[in-house]
Amino acid sequence: MHIDTIGHGPDLVLIHGWAMHGGIFAPLTERLAQRCRLHRVDLPGHGASRDYAAGALEPEACAQAIAAATPPAVWLGWSLGGLVALRGALDRPDTVRGLVAIAASPCFVVGPDWPHGVEPDVLRAFADGLGRDYHATIERFLALETLGSPDAQRELRALRQQVFARGEPDAAVLCDGLDILGRTDLRAALPALATPSLWIAGRRDRLIPAAAMRWSAGQAPVGRYLELPAGHAPFLSDPQAVADAVADFVDAQVRA
Repeated sequence: MHIDTIGHGPDLVLIHGWAMHGGIFAPLTERLAQRCRLHRVDLPGHGASRDYAAGALEPEACAQAIAAATPPAVWLGWSLGGLVALRGALDRPDTVRGLVAIAASPCFVVGPDWPHGVEPDVLRAFADGLGRDYHATIERFLALETLGSPDAQRELRALRQQVFARGEPDAAVLCDGLDILGRTDLRAALPALATPSLWIAGRRDRLIPAAAMRWSAGQAPVGRYLELPAGHAPFLSDPQAVADAVADFVDAQVRA
């Protein structure tokens, strides 16, 4: 797994979302590198982590690999990366000293007892589309990520520029990622979360409703909730607010 390190200060691991790579966090990197030592992960099959084996993208496997390659730190996960970060925090509270979840729910799809997500058919349609028209499917997903953002066109351009900046993820990797999003449900584990957590939601997020993040923060024993007037990628639309909140959270864990 490729992990690059930049900056000075308390350690902070950054874990990206579906189809992306660590470079997507450039707006945060610029603002946090003077306050934190950042470890930017490329998940298996993404970015510079070109080798991929079946099962390597599972949150438990990813969390284990990241923990082995980084010092004890606060972990920040966006979207799919939030599931990895949450799994790491649940399994390794001595290693994961704090959890920051950005637009990341413990359960991404709706169900009979969970209205705060996307319909399973939406994820299945994206998986089916990867085999028929790879680039158009990626484009549709990026557009969905920016829906509701106050600056959707600028965010869409930023996502387009980043998505293939480190090569194209294999379609099999992306299908596995969608499968993980569709079947992972960590809601029942939240009350056992031993590490402090910060849940940053976008009020206009069309993928992960803010209500899912608010609920998650309430279930976590030491959870805090922050809602911004943003879509699914608040670190693109309001990077300074996100950076300030993250840096303050990291500092609080260092002082604890």
